[in-house]
Amino acid sequence: MSAETARRIVLLRHAKADWPDVSDHERPLADRGRADASVAGRRLAETGISVDLALCSTSLRTRETWKLAVQELPQRPRTVYEDRVYDAGLGELIALLNETPDEVNDLLLVGHNPGMHALADALSGEGEGGTIARMTRTGFPTASFAVIVLNGSWKSVEHGVGKLVDFWSPHD
Repeated sequence: MSAETARRIVLLRHAKADWPDVSDHERPLADRGRADASVAGRRLAETGISVDLALCSTSLRTRETWKLAVQELPQRPRTVYEDRVYDAGLGELIALLNETPDEVNDLLLVGHNPGMHALADALSGEGEGGTIARMTRTGFPTASFAVIVLNGSWKSVEHGVGKLVDFWSPHD
């Protein structure tokens, strides 16, 4: 696989979480979040992207979001639950992307804000249609996802290298 291979990254923010008296890491999805996670999975399936690898935060709400969304996909990708996605900042998320093996063409990252929005914004040097304006206007709500296309090795992922080709939000 050449270093100029087109790659896609899907950034999926966890669905709406509940606020019971538990640690932040153990917050479950709210009823609306469970419904939105399934809808996000169906919409992701409609994109036709065949995800090779999913990296999911270890928090309960991200694991529940992914469990519901992945059921809607035609194929279940290999999934790695990654502690470093939880509470990760922009630099940590880019470092994770840089570690992705080059055999992976299409990567899905299930995480949290503000990291998901910051990463989508940082990677998107350009956008297709009104995707960047729509993402900026909505602020990357729960259960939203962004699809970014980039060329080259995962090791070369940095600010501005991608093109935002899709942004979807369940309540847009």
